[in-house]
Amino acid sequence: MPTAAEAFTVSPFARLARTHALVIAGDAMVALALADSLFFTIDPDAARTKVGLYLALTMAPFALVAPLIGPALDRARGGRRWMIVGSSVLRMLLAVVMIDDINKLILFPEAFMMLVLAKGYQVAKSAMVPVVVDTESELVRANSRLSLITGLAGFAAGIPGVIMLQLGGSEWVIAYAALLFSLSALVGLRLPNERIAAEPADEVEKAELHGTGIVLASSAMALLRGTVGFFAFLLAFDLRSEPTWQLGLVLVTSVGGSAVASLVAPTVRRTTREEDMLAGALGITMLIALLTAWNGGLLSAVLLSFTLGFCANAGKVAFDTIVQRDAPDANRGRSFARFETRFQLAWVIGAFIPVLIPIPAQIGFLVIALVTGFAGISYLMGQRSRRRHPRGTPIADSDA
Repeated sequence: MPTAAEAFTVSPFARLARTHALVIAGDAMVALALADSLFFTIDPDAARTKVGLYLALTMAPFALVAPLIGPALDRARGGRRWMIVGSSVLRMLLAVVMIDDINKLILFPEAFMMLVLAKGYQVAKSAMVPVVVDTESELVRANSRLSLITGLAGFAAGIPGVIMLQLGGSEWVIAYAALLFSLSALVGLRLPNERIAAEPADEVEKAELHGTGIVLASSAMALLRGTVGFFAFLLAFDLRSEPTWQLGLVLVTSVGGSAVASLVAPTVRRTTREEDMLAGALGITMLIALLTAWNGGLLSAVLLSFTLGFCANAGKVAFDTIVQRDAPDANRGRSFARFETRFQLAWVIGAFIPVLIPIPAQIGFLVIALVTGFAGISYLMGQRSRRRHPRGTPIADSDA
């Protein structure tokens, strides 16, 4: 029976969960404010040019520097914790600045700096999760709980956010986001002050992470994550001339799909091979994308949004388990951070396409079907070849 002191003890995972909830709530408020700002009201061609330019300028340094900074943060005591806290502090300051810039062109670089910091947080959070659980068996459950929190936090913060939007406009919502980010920084200070990896990866860890099964799964997962980024910006531009609530509905259904996957995926995993889960996520996405490409319209966008949210989350659960199983000697914090970096960059590459090239929504849905179909077939063929040659040499991949 727990003592009185133990009853008031907050676990490391609970601290991470609270920090994550506040960060996600802040991100949701930034998205809500931007949806009602200059960001989606200026000329579409000008918007595409500015969005593409700032996306390139802000994400290129992230892509180049992440592989260099990551190992140093792995070995620094509290490195990932300070990345989480630092990203919250910077986003709080950026949100304060954005209050006065909500109808100015400088809002574009500020918005995409928010995006960069959000992606950096996701990488740091992925590295932190293995640190705050006791056993590997708890890792998938912890990730599923955080995914569920993502949906609940965004919804809970959205209720007062919508009220503020109606009463005071986007400025009030951005100020609300600044408050949430400041609270997340304070809560994040209580995260564990541990190293992710005290030493560089040895040959055993490198060999395991370069194994055929992991490389195939990471490639499939990267393509799936890329379609999420593609879909997000495809709909952002396609629905810009429609009432704001339509884009909001698509965003909410995506979060809902992710939340449902958080509840269902751990149970499915107990009775289904992880490889089948990942292949199934790609196959389901392909089928629904084909259906929505045929029908078009808002309901099709909502259906595909829910499907992508569900399948991307379920696929990630399967991928995490594959890494745990096939790379038992790899440092979990370091390896998950590196894979998450790759997936975030895939998301950005996918987002670039509809930003730079005007694509009708139905054609975009067809593109998603083709990409996920290709990814699924390639993954199944790779698994078939792997079963035929189980002792094949690892696949070289310097990013893993």
